[in-house]
Amino acid sequence: MSQERLQQLFSFLKEDPNDPFNLYAIALEYLKNQDQKALQYFEKLLEQHPDYIATYYHAAQLYVDLGMNKSAEQTYMTGIEKAKSQQNSLALRELQNAYNQYLFEEED
Repeated sequence: MSQERLQQLFSFLKEDPNDPFNLYAIALEYLKNQDQKALQYFEKLLEQHPDYIATYYHAAQLYVDLGMNKSAEQTYMTGIEKAKSQQNSLALRELQNAYNQYLFEEED
């Protein structure tokens, strides 16, 4: 995680607080070594920008990594529904594949 990059991302967020990409980029930067901080930003995105589809994959994966399986499953399912409603076939495929992998690993 780069402090310089984070400072730059926070400055972008300050300039345009309504752009979900700024929150998303901050969450991804924190994901490198501060899971709880990343989680805060992913959850903020899910709450404030529920149609920002890119969030669902990473947020669900982080929930899995943190052992928050109920939240992971709900996030995958919501993301899949959002991708369907947006007719975003790439995001839908990625989310479905990740969710199927999650279910497969849960069986073990």
